[in-house]
Amino acid sequence: MTQATRLAVIGAGAIGRTHIDRLQRSPTLELVGIADPTPAGEALARSLDLPWFADHRSLLEQLKPQGAIVATPNASHIPVALDCLERGVAALVEKPVADSVAEAQLLVDAQARSGVPVLVGHHRRHNPINRRARDIIQGGQLGQLVTANVMATFLKPDAYFDVAWRREAGGGPVLINLIHEIDMLRFLVGEIVSVQAMDSRAVRGFEVEDSAAAVLRFANGTIGTVVLSDATASPWSWDFSAGEQGQYPRQAVQSHFIAGTQGSLSLPDLALWHYRGERSWHAELTREQTMVHLADPYQRQLEHFAGVIEGREHSLCSALDGLRTLQATLAVHEAAVSGQAIACTLAS
Repeated sequence: MTQATRLAVIGAGAIGRTHIDRLQRSPTLELVGIADPTPAGEALARSLDLPWFADHRSLLEQLKPQGAIVATPNASHIPVALDCLERGVAALVEKPVADSVAEAQLLVDAQARSGVPVLVGHHRRHNPINRRARDIIQGGQLGQLVTANVMATFLKPDAYFDVAWRREAGGGPVLINLIHEIDMLRFLVGEIVSVQAMDSRAVRGFEVEDSAAAVLRFANGTIGTVVLSDATASPWSWDFSAGEQGQYPRQAVQSHFIAGTQGSLSLPDLALWHYRGERSWHAELTREQTMVHLADPYQRQLEHFAGVIEGREHSLCSALDGLRTLQATLAVHEAAVSGQAIACTLAS
């Protein structure tokens, strides 16, 4: 039998526990230890009969895992990931990869020097729906892409904002939620070269935004729009429509729409619209339905991480991908404040 890939989790908060749960269920991945300085983190490790470390460096040096999931608070993502690379340990770094583009560049450069694999945890790339959508787009069935429209509107409960940082700048839906939409569009449509945006605090009146809208220009000429709000009683969002996580009630709606010269695609239902004969708004459109097997994208992401560590697969979301997604997301904030279009230069 193939030996299980030995992985550790650094940071046992909500997303860290998501990874721990998937690792515990996997027959091909072994969770060898947890590093988290909190009493809750220690208690979780003890309950699972796993080695616990308050300091991640001690875990890396004593357990020598093949890979580590970095699920610490955002500000520590880069220092912890760099510690992993220095010890030859592959890193799966949760999103956002860093607080700034300059910090993310440090990781990109360190990965290039070391050759140690780095993945960034944009899990939607591992959803079979998006993998099939990308195949359809790259296969030319939509022709030249023209527009991409995204709805990300939902309602966070009042209790969510009892935590102070969620009411402060940087703790809002742009960096927490919109970053998923930006990465998904980059994965499906291509690189973003400029951003225009507006935001609003009209509902709650907090320092942080509760709504935003962005217009994205892609390198291939596609124009994209994203409407985002965590203050609306509405079902139009990926979390509700795609059924990735059981804590959200699934709704039979679509949230993403990509249109081209030869056809259009809605997601997550993977409905493909096109003309069989004459291409005209007077002619009838045909709707074709593609079905895929459902799969847990977090589980798929961990299996992919193991494949990259073992040299069987190439990274689906590299450190550079994480940087570029972060850059475009931060540009939304900058554009909303300045009222100007913000260029997203392509880092290398």
